Amino acid sequence: MKDTNENYFYIPQIKRRNQKAALFKFATMAAIAFSISFLVFFLVDIVRAGYPAFSQTYIKIDVAINEEVVENPYGAINAKQLKIISRAWLRDLPNLIKENPSWMNSTQTFWALANSEVDQYLKGKESRTSERDRAYVDELKEKGNVELKFNTIFLTTGDSKIPENSGIYAAVIGSLLTMFVTIVIAFPIGVMTAIYLEEFAPENNLTHVIEVNINNLAAIPSILFGLLGLAIFINFFGVPRSSPLVGGMTLALMSLPVIIVSAKASLKSVPASIRQAGFGLGLTKWQIVRDHVLPVAMPGILTGSIISIARAIGETAPLIIVGMIAFVPDPATSVTQAATVLPAQIFTWAGMPEKAYLERTAAAIVVLLAVLLSLNAVAIYLRKKFERKW
Repeated sequence: MKDTNENYFYIPQIKRRNQKAALFKFATMAAIAFSISFLVFFLVDIVRAGYPAFSQTYIKIDVAINEEVVENPYGAINAKQLKIISRAWLRDLPNLIKENPSWMNSTQTFWALANSEVDQYLKGKESRTSERDRAYVDELKEKGNVELKFNTIFLTTGDSKIPENSGIYAAVIGSLLTMFVTIVIAFPIGVMTAIYLEEFAPENNLTHVIEVNINNLAAIPSILFGLLGLAIFINFFGVPRSSPLVGGMTLALMSLPVIIVSAKASLKSVPASIRQAGFGLGLTKWQIVRDHVLPVAMPGILTGSIISIARAIGETAPLIIVGMIAFVPDPATSVTQAATVLPAQIFTWAGMPEKAYLERTAAAIVVLLAVLLSLNAVAIYLRKKFERKW
């Protein structure tokens, strides 16, 4: 009878415990579902907003080529066309004629770049195009003289004060040069530092203080690294401002703590039996680390390093401090020339008053997300590859 009463007493507790477990499971699943739905909404909204930037309006016009057109390209078309054609296309027309001298004293047909307001109107967005110009554009569209074509300008040109002539090419080149400098500096220094601290550094207070400070540096705001780069690299060492060199060095400072922490964790996860087997064979400490410990830890080291570099690609605040927010229409050809990067380009376009820059902002974000996802995919691939090998 006593056992029966005790079992009866514990049944409500078990029910409450199961209810709490079920509630906790429901809360975790709801949190995951909310996170995934938010991510999907974000990606869909960004792609929806940025997709129109990959197409651009062109208008078919006939131009009588002569010496006056070379001297004054704005006189090559009539007043109606002048209101809907891009100033950038008219500005480049004399150079195009000089490259093709056989066009002189003849009438040529061109697909001219439309201005951003006409482009926005044809895409069904808010536009400041007048009713008269809209009627003229509709008339040309009915005749087949207006087309939406793939926007090669967005991928092959740099920034411009004319919205329809702006692109991300210069920013992409600047990002690649900056990331090259970051990787060359941060990866070897970070890995070697982690090897020393984990395998060779003595266990004393100084080593403990260094490790604590490295962990703290991994959590401080990125803008502080920009201030550090401004004070040390630009003001003290005189590194060229707005260059991929100073930007890469600044991002390397920011990436180092994360690389060191992830590399130390990977080295620590290597089984002690591997080290003991090496000592049993008479190998030195360095031979054990170089030939056995480091290869086994390499998947985790590469994963942490690539994720750290991917985070650095998306940073804007430290690069603004070192001047990489400047208007740079031409791509840099070396790490010492002035350049901009993709996050800074996105930041600049987001503050522009013209509506055409908004879709280019979203399109640039799509490109940046594609780069980040590619780097994470590379990290996963390398991790799996090294895990299979070792």
